[in-house]
Amino acid sequence: MTAANRSGTSGPAMSERKFAVLLLAHGTPETVEEVPEYLKNVVSGRAMPPHVVEEIQSRYSQIGTSPLTEWTLQQAALLQRKIGLPVYVGMRNWRPYIGDTVRRMRADGVTDAVAICLAPQNSRTSVGLYRRAAYAEAGNALRFHFIDAWADHPCLADAFAERLRPAWQEACRVIGTKVPVLFTAHSVPCRTIQVAAASGQPTETHAGPASQSTGRAKAPAATTASGPVRPTVEERSYALPPGASSGPDPYAIETKHTAGLVAERLAADGLTPRDWYFAFQSQGMSGGPWIGPTVEETLECLYREGHSGVVLQPIGFLCDHVEVLYDIDIAFQGLARKLGLQLFRPESLNASPLLIAALADLASQGLLQLGAAPLEHPSALELSKQE
Repeated sequence: MTAANRSGTSGPAMSERKFAVLLLAHGTPETVEEVPEYLKNVVSGRAMPPHVVEEIQSRYSQIGTSPLTEWTLQQAALLQRKIGLPVYVGMRNWRPYIGDTVRRMRADGVTDAVAICLAPQNSRTSVGLYRRAAYAEAGNALRFHFIDAWADHPCLADAFAERLRPAWQEACRVIGTKVPVLFTAHSVPCRTIQVAAASGQPTETHAGPASQSTGRAKAPAATTASGPVRPTVEERSYALPPGASSGPDPYAIETKHTAGLVAERLAADGLTPRDWYFAFQSQGMSGGPWIGPTVEETLECLYREGHSGVVLQPIGFLCDHVEVLYDIDIAFQGLARKLGLQLFRPESLNASPLLIAALADLASQGLLQLGAAPLEHPSALELSKQE
């Protein structure tokens, strides 16, 4: 995992310092009527075609509401209880906005905070937006230690494996044979990764729920597979050291690495490297290629290979929201039925104790970097064993 420390010049004396944690997420509207305003935030104020706005409103109406904010606030409350320090939540594209939250932290007297992106796999393009929003309101009064990549945290992999194992075992029982696992993460436009590699400048990586998932692939993907893709998980790419401004964006490889770590934890249950695949989901409606392969084309390939069932396990999302409740549970389920596939999805992490243990460990590491005294609680791995 990587982190960047913004130290400032001279901080307050230890007795005057107040430590906290800031959880950062993408954000989601709470009602269908709020969708147009939310989408403007996602695309930095650019106008979106009316039919796109109507499509996204339709998706929100079909799932009722996106519980992302509710789950994130619950995760923050559980983490606060675990570490005994204030935990705040800031959203990039909706309330509570990052800027508003940072101002509240300053008003509360917070001087030092660990900022944790709730997207474990690092994309410098999107992380850059979180950073800028937080630092813009921090001034010289609030110092951050920014944790922007934790794709390989053992408790994260344990948490996903804990959810995947019973779902995969049940799928194999129902289908009557070993069922493949398809790991997924949110796609991003190719241009954003290319921009990051060329200049290191942050740009928005995706349009949240403004995705093309309709039960069939519609937009071009950067990678088109003639068969389902088994990634080479030996590849590894880490975020650049603090201050570096160029190099390949690690997101695509980070996501596959997390999937590989989760799959390894099911090896004792019979899941082999030939039993799992990887695809990117929720490609946006904007023009230009998005990284692939897509879930849609991968499901079609699995069907052509003779499979009658598949377990779809997202590993980039930490709770239920529209990309899970609509894209997977409605759109991909609909496509799977048309193909003759039975699609199973494990429960999302949501309030998983193992996830909270991972966040507690990240917070502990960051607080030590800020000069705080060690927290009076066991390590994350010990915490996970106690749950």
